[in-house]
Amino acid sequence: MLVSLWLPPSGLLRCGAGLILWAASVLSCSPMAATFVGVADFVIARNPEPESTLPFLVRLPLRSGAVVLKVRETWPRTAKVYCHPTDQWPDDPDVVESVPVRSIERRGVAVDLVLDRGRENRSQFVFTKGRGRDMVFWQSARTTKQARPSVRTPTARASGQILEITVDTRERYAWKFTGQQTSTIDRALTVGDYAVHSPTGDMLATVERKSLDDLVSTIGSGKLWMLLAALSEVGHGALVVEDRYSRIFKLTYQKPAMISEALAEAAVRYPSVPVVFTETRALAQEWAYRFLGAALAHYHADTVGAGRIADITPQPAVTASTAMVRAWAVDNGYDVADRGRLRPDIVAAYEKAHKP
Repeated sequence: MLVSLWLPPSGLLRCGAGLILWAASVLSCSPMAATFVGVADFVIARNPEPESTLPFLVRLPLRSGAVVLKVRETWPRTAKVYCHPTDQWPDDPDVVESVPVRSIERRGVAVDLVLDRGRENRSQFVFTKGRGRDMVFWQSARTTKQARPSVRTPTARASGQILEITVDTRERYAWKFTGQQTSTIDRALTVGDYAVHSPTGDMLATVERKSLDDLVSTIGSGKLWMLLAALSEVGHGALVVEDRYSRIFKLTYQKPAMISEALAEAAVRYPSVPVVFTETRALAQEWAYRFLGAALAHYHADTVGAGRIADITPQPAVTASTAMVRAWAVDNGYDVADRGRLRPDIVAAYEKAHKP
């Protein structure tokens, strides 16, 4: 038996075991319960692969053709959602949500999506490349603002001084410190990417810069311990990460527990080398600038303080043998015996003459 259904000009029908697209105004199918899902709908379904770490599928109804992505969450509520492209949409999807699309437009490497509902209606899919493979991130205005906090970094001098920061010549995409009162010079550093030096050329402090991917790679290769050991040998060393600590637990290409355990062990083994997560590149640069300025100020204060303390510290009394005092007394016209104890006035005169 066949049943005729009058339908819109286009759409998607779940009928039996499959999804059927139509372009005509009439479609026939078996008399089963049919669930209408429009082609222009943004559809979220459960991923039929039980072993996948991305439990959901989303379908973007682009004009050029539907794009299917595996995703971890059903909406980017607290952070960007990592997506993995796939060309497989199940024949009988377990639909979690289907929302009509108000507009969907591709702009460069991003797809702007506006859904026809009151809340959680605007988001963006960014198609990019990382570590040699395609990557997609799903973000909303809220998560984008969290990722790039709208804060202004101060322009005041670091510890009241203008710094000269040495930038390692091997540093790619180096910080420019354009918003800070500093000058930079390029020179090969034995450790770290940015450093300040004493007037005699000794390295006082250094900062190693890492993106989250760089940090994960350094931990995975075992090079973290050599790096921290080298940083600990400097007067003041630090490792700065241009990201949030919470991003570790959203990693899909490495076990988050292994990374967090390594960072905890690093804090115990090298307590003198802080590992600082600073959310963004701009904040990482700001933190490093203040850290290097504080280290240089500490060096100057320590040098000045040592000199001042030396000035007020009593010098030890000069101790001299009786023979030395007797010889000094004779040379200076004092009447002294050839042997025996010296008179107290002779000893007092010697000490007065040799008082610093």
